[in-house]
Amino acid sequence: MIALIVSLVFSLGAAAQVKASASMEAIRSFYESGLKRNGIVGSSLVLIRNGEVVLDDHYGRQSETQPVDENTTYHWASVTKTFTGIAIMQLRDRGLLSLDDPLVKYVPELEKVHDVYGPVSAITIREAMSHSTGFRDATWPWRTEDWQPFEPTEWSQIVSMLPYTDVKFQPGSRFSYSNLAVVFLGEIIERVSGDPYEVYMEKNVLRPLGMEHAYFDRSPYYLLKYRSHSWELKDGELTEDPFDFNTGITRSNGGLNASMPDMIRYVRFLLGDPEYAAVLKRSSLEEMWRPVLPVTPDEDFPSRAGARDFVAESFFVHKDGGLTLVGHPGWQNGFRSQINLDPVSRSAYIVAYNTDAQEAKQNTLSFNIELRDYLIDHFFAK
Repeated sequence: MIALIVSLVFSLGAAAQVKASASMEAIRSFYESGLKRNGIVGSSLVLIRNGEVVLDDHYGRQSETQPVDENTTYHWASVTKTFTGIAIMQLRDRGLLSLDDPLVKYVPELEKVHDVYGPVSAITIREAMSHSTGFRDATWPWRTEDWQPFEPTEWSQIVSMLPYTDVKFQPGSRFSYSNLAVVFLGEIIERVSGDPYEVYMEKNVLRPLGMEHAYFDRSPYYLLKYRSHSWELKDGELTEDPFDFNTGITRSNGGLNASMPDMIRYVRFLLGDPEYAAVLKRSSLEEMWRPVLPVTPDEDFPSRAGARDFVAESFFVHKDGGLTLVGHPGWQNGFRSQINLDPVSRSAYIVAYNTDAQEAKQNTLSFNIELRDYLIDHFFAK
């Protein structure tokens, strides 16, 4: 009788294991078929459940000859903003600044900005973190001429445009995504800490998290072989974007390059892994996840019926049914990326694409949203 019970328990356990594996295989199949359908050259997806990796899938190629693998380094674009926010919170916790301090306290050059809604000195660090300053989205008032640099490389270039920069709405009144405001946060990190932005991040975030293959802008020579190329699919043509590019003065809003193992460490920190607790107090991290303002659904922030999005402080909050996801997307130079986590179940996903397909039927942004909704229904669902 005991032998029979043991046999039944073993069989049920094996069946459960098969069911779990089938579930991961279904997710893998959905993901890879979506990549093929949308013409994406290379991509990686990691799923984390209760702090542990349960799916680690790498697809396609990172160059003409090299396949994507776990060592592939992606450009994470605006996911960088979450790192910048963490640095600001570190400085706040050390008593070196307040989130309600005016930006001009640390960046007096901003006094030159034209603000019809009141004194520029009323715009705060907190509003820069929650994209509610009223500053424009772009770091540079772009035109279409080909001669322009990829991004401004010097702070002096930004300063030269400040007298021609205006505040678009009453600060704090609504959400409007602003890369420019996050450049100002990068300047504050440098001026308060006394370190260049990259040096501060290396010493206070990347190194403590063990992100050994993570860096900003151009690759160290010994890591260049891991860096993915990137492509755009547009008007029926696949073209390669500049390789190993420099994000210039915009590094604080979009300069991070990292491998998937690096990003797994980062997400484990966000999920509360005690190994990384010294990087930032848990209460400070959770403070960054409190919704500040609603985000109106649009092309960049689409939501399905019943779901809602909010901007928090350097993160976004997505509510769908009883689930709340905290995360951030990234998009630059042919790369797209996304992190989303459920702090309650300590589950998350990380995805990066090295192709920005922009066709009606082949579209990386649309597939990234499809993937999010599929994972909400088939991975995060209780």
